[in-house]
Amino acid sequence: MGSLVYLDNNATTAVDPQVLEAMLPYFKDQYGNASSLMHSLGRSASAAVENSRRQVTELINAPATDILLFTSGATEAINMVLKGVFEHYQSIGRHFITCKTEHKAVLDTFAYLEKKGAEVSYLEVDHLGRLDLEKLESTIRPDTVMMAFMSANNETGILHPIDDLADIAQKHDILFFCDATQSIGKQKIDLRQIPIDILCLSAHKFHGPKGAGALYVRKKNKRIQIGSLLHGGSQESGWRAGTLNVPAIVGMGKAAELAKAKLDTEIIRLAGLRDKLERMLLTLPQTYINGQGTNRLPHVSNVTIRHLRAASLIPKVPLLCLSTGSACVSGSRDPSHVLMAMGCNPEDAFSSLRLSLGRFNTEEEIEKAGNQICATVAALRTESPNWQLFEKGLIP
Repeated sequence: MGSLVYLDNNATTAVDPQVLEAMLPYFKDQYGNASSLMHSLGRSASAAVENSRRQVTELINAPATDILLFTSGATEAINMVLKGVFEHYQSIGRHFITCKTEHKAVLDTFAYLEKKGAEVSYLEVDHLGRLDLEKLESTIRPDTVMMAFMSANNETGILHPIDDLADIAQKHDILFFCDATQSIGKQKIDLRQIPIDILCLSAHKFHGPKGAGALYVRKKNKRIQIGSLLHGGSQESGWRAGTLNVPAIVGMGKAAELAKAKLDTEIIRLAGLRDKLERMLLTLPQTYINGQGTNRLPHVSNVTIRHLRAASLIPKVPLLCLSTGSACVSGSRDPSHVLMAMGCNPEDAFSSLRLSLGRFNTEEEIEKAGNQICATVAALRTESPNWQLFEKGLIP
């Protein structure tokens, strides 16, 4: 058997060898608790954590005076922010604004908060996954406290105009929370230029370890009130209790350093590989790219191959690691909520693949993947009753 070609980097990425090397001492010799400052091992761990905080802060170019705290990942940060803002801002209002194509971590948390009395407006997107900014502004009410929008969609790679969103939030004096999980390492985000109030990210999306994330909170004249999701200690200046995961935090810092150094060249390289793969797949009849024609991340392609369910295709290419969408909903029997919101019909949504590239993908792998998918689709369609009906003009 040949080697695997991994094209599911939006689900997780391989840990960079340099990241692993940076982490290893903190599993063995430098095993101190970062809160135990009375001895050298604890102080060494604390210094390593603070160095990682600096590295992550530099990746997003946030002012050093702002707050950056470590979490277990973006899902924890999202829960912390949405639940915390709801709890602390009820004297101002209970109204939030988000989008129907957000990650389930946002949508499910808002569903929970609606049961607690929150009011949430879920904005529509057009067929290219784009927001209507005029509709957004008209949705803002006197009791609106926050809007929550991702920087880039995890299934399609479609980018939201976060600079415009930040300006709208400032204009109306409401908080803007941005889930930047999929963008970090593939898109430049400069928090000195874009006044995002709160932002979260996860290390394992940019070749760092799983179980490490960060939450950025802008320092304002009136401190943003989030509170703590976890209680039981004064770690992270009281924002998050619990013993710090020093090896993972060190790995996240190193991954951030590498992502910053490689960003400009990786954007160009990944876009070239993605475009090549798309050109190969678009030779298949009745195939289209979801979101093609709008701003997308350079490494993501969501491809609909009509009249062939992706769940039937993927097992037939066992040397390719592909997905049908977000790993968080991979067990769901429902069609993608993202594609449905973009106007895709259920059958086409079930016929869509998410292909997401990463640092270690090569041009040779892309050619291999494109050829295997095209050949397998052609073979499966010869046996497909649906495809035969389509060719006879009996179904659209």
